[in-house]
Amino acid sequence: MRSDPPGGDPLLPRGGEPADATDPALETVRPGQPTPGRIGRVGPGADEGLADPGDLGRRQRHELWMRRALEVAVTGPATPAGDGAGPGFGSAAGSASPGGSASGVPGPAEGGAETTAVEDVPVGAVVYGPDGTELAIGRNERELTGDPTAHAEVLALRRAAQRLGRWRLDGCTLVVTLEPCTMCAGALALARISTVVFGAWEPKTGAVGSLWDVLRDRRLNHRPEVYAGVLENESAALLRAFFR
Repeated sequence: MRSDPPGGDPLLPRGGEPADATDPALETVRPGQPTPGRIGRVGPGADEGLADPGDLGRRQRHELWMRRALEVAVTGPATPAGDGAGPGFGSAAGSASPGGSASGVPGPAEGGAETTAVEDVPVGAVVYGPDGTELAIGRNERELTGDPTAHAEVLALRRAAQRLGRWRLDGCTLVVTLEPCTMCAGALALARISTVVFGAWEPKTGAVGSLWDVLRDRRLNHRPEVYAGVLENESAALLRAFFR
C-alpha cells in the first residue's frame, strides 16, 4: 500500500514495491527527506528562504557546516575546531583540554593521530549542538586503529556524547560528507540525533535512501530529519580522487 507524495509525482514510476522493503507503507514524504525509488531526489528545497533576514538560512548553514566536514575529511582526525565560520557556526565553545582539541578529538598526548599517512577513506563528520556550536569531529580511522566500527559518524557521536556527558544527542545535528551505512544510520537513530545532513550518495552501502532508508523506518521510535546532497559534487570529487 502506498500513496503518492504531494504534487502528484508518482513515488514509484514503474510500479511495484518500494526500494526500501523495511518501510512498505510509505505514505508521505517529509520535506528534505530522501525517498527510496524516487527519481530526482534532492536535499533542502530550492525555495528555502532565510528563517531570519539577519541570520544564516538553513541551506547556507548546512553548506557552511559541510565545508567544515570536508575539511575534516581532508586534514584528518587531529584537526582542531576552526573558528573562521563565525560565532555559533563552526567555532567550538569552551576551552580545549591539554593535548586535545576543543572538538573532543584526542591530540598526540592522548593517543590521537599526528598525521593522516594511513590510507583511510576520506569521510569527515561533525556534530553541532542545538545552538550551532561545534561539539565533535570524526574521520574514518579503520585502518589507523584497526577498529571495524571506526567510521567518521560513530567517532563523532562518541566524542560528542563524551563532551556533553550524556548519550542522548537530541537537538544536535550530524553533518557527514558521505551517506551513512547501516551501522552508522542505526547509531544515529540510537543517539537520538535530531538532524542528519550528508553530501554524496553511496549507492553500494548507503542506508539513508540508496539501498535502505533506515532513518525513515516507521517502526523506529526516533526518526531524524535528513537533508541529502549538500555539496554533493565536492564530496564525491574528494572520494573519486582517493580511489584513483
